[in-house]
Amino acid sequence: MKILEFLILGKNEEILPILLRLVNANENWNGVSFNDEEIAQKYFLNNKIDIVLLSSGIEDHVEKEFTSFCLKHQPEVEVIEHFGGGSGLLKSEIQHRLYLKGKI
Repeated sequence: MKILEFLILGKNEEILPILLRLVNANENWNGVSFNDEEIAQKYFLNNKIDIVLLSSGIEDHVEKEFTSFCLKHQPEVEVIEHFGGGSGLLKSEIQHRLYLKGKI
């Protein structure tokens, strides 16, 4: 199975490392996390990303701008909003989206 590359963007300093740990706990997922959208954009431009995971603390206009940016530069990327609910919900949200897109 292909390793899926994740970019996680969030502003909550307590939740962001937890999300990164949960993503990287899956042997088929590899994630990096950022709390600054400009740094995340630079990383995004230089790497092939499969999934952008948006976490808590992001202002609405930043979320919309970042999503538009990602889709403009990599139209096949999946952007998923995750604002809590535990590790089971996170995995379920990701797998559900991938299933709907025919990627699993």
